[in-house]
Amino acid sequence: MINYRIFSENPHGHFLNIEMAITNINTQFIDLQLPAWRPGRYELQNFAKNVQRFEVFSGEKNPIPFQKITKDCWRIQSDNETVVVKMIYYANVQNAGSSFVDTDVMYVNFVNCLPYVVGRMDESCEVEIHLGQDYKFACGITPTFSENAKWIFSAKDYYEIIDCPMLASPYLQSKSYNVKETEFTVWFLGNYKPNWKKILADFKSFSEKQIEVMGSFPEKDYHFINWILPTAYYHGVEHRNSTMIVLGPDSEGDNLYTDLLGISSHELFHTWNICKIRPVEMLPYDLTKENYFPTGFVAEGITTYFGDLFLKQTGIFTVEEYLKELGTTIKRHFEEDGKAFQSLIESSYDLWLDGYVKPIPNRRVSIYQKGAVIALILDLEIRLKTEHSSSLETVMKLMWEQFGKPFIGYSLNDYQTIAEKVYGESLIWYFEECVAGNSSLEERLRTLLTHFGIKLQSTEDGKLHLELVDNQNENLKKWLQ
Repeated sequence: MINYRIFSENPHGHFLNIEMAITNINTQFIDLQLPAWRPGRYELQNFAKNVQRFEVFSGEKNPIPFQKITKDCWRIQSDNETVVVKMIYYANVQNAGSSFVDTDVMYVNFVNCLPYVVGRMDESCEVEIHLGQDYKFACGITPTFSENAKWIFSAKDYYEIIDCPMLASPYLQSKSYNVKETEFTVWFLGNYKPNWKKILADFKSFSEKQIEVMGSFPEKDYHFINWILPTAYYHGVEHRNSTMIVLGPDSEGDNLYTDLLGISSHELFHTWNICKIRPVEMLPYDLTKENYFPTGFVAEGITTYFGDLFLKQTGIFTVEEYLKELGTTIKRHFEEDGKAFQSLIESSYDLWLDGYVKPIPNRRVSIYQKGAVIALILDLEIRLKTEHSSSLETVMKLMWEQFGKPFIGYSLNDYQTIAEKVYGESLIWYFEECVAGNSSLEERLRTLLTHFGIKLQSTEDGKLHLELVDNQNENLKKWLQ
């Protein structure tokens, strides 16, 4: 077992103290690696830049020689059977994928600051958090309280602990609901007064819908961890049995709640799509370097599409509210990067280059926005071809059954094979034009939407918007019911 200890001697300065005890060493040296990126954001973030101090001691507290062999890997001489590593980590970022500490909050994404022993990632881990008994913890792992103000988080391996971010504060509030065998907990920290009756009803509704569509849920418990800030923010990250969401400003009222619904539904669907239905190129994750994969449009585009669609199908959104959200996604794609040179496959690779900053004009597309547009196209095409007996939901349920449940990883070809099986014939045109191509999809989408009583309109200045022209359209009803 690998043991970690986290506390803060200087919360005002936003520093975390990290200690790591490594036992059962039977080699002349060990390599200690800190991740260079985190699952859920496909760019190198180089967390080692936040390490202020790094020291190594024997079990007898004597200094041990070490050397840094890469920007985030340390080689430690290990004549001793026990090695203790001490780090000071700067934690002063309030977003859904970083870490932060002050006098009232300790927020830790363990992937940021817990190194692992190369070759021993499959060993069980224990993390000791030193905070008072008045603290509450929002995390995918439930801690136990021990003596001396120690909270113990136990994980079966390193992969599990880094997929369970922890938000701790005396001021956390929460309520839970159940869907079949799974308990869902909604957590809030910040200046926010939840309308618990509405929140629990809406969250239970879209949770039930997603589980109904996919057939089963991967986890026995799930946590929506929400940190509401006074400043404008919108960020969510998926995890094994939780999502970390940071939103703001806390004064936004109805707009904030709409954002909360959309991002929560999106992140919940990730519990299947990427946490379990994972590209073969990322199984397992290599946390030291880029993990290139061509199917970002499946992981993020389909999830973006379904996040809002499920809110309409459950009646949380009206038709008008749903079309407003869908129209925003369509506008962003065609108006921002509809003329981009790259395909979705190329842009999936370039996530690691500049996927989270504004690109140069007409180069890269968004796997989120264009990915959602082509998910819409495929869903509507399947529905028309099969008279709504199948849909993109059918595709994703088969992906779950064949790749997610056995956790074996899928390829681009695997996704195409399943899509064609559901469609009933070849989809070469779709994968060449929509996935591997860079031609405009505007006319294809405009024609397709007319079958559902919707017009994709263009204003004189080139702006796009959706107009509902027939709310009694039978295809529309079957799609959005």
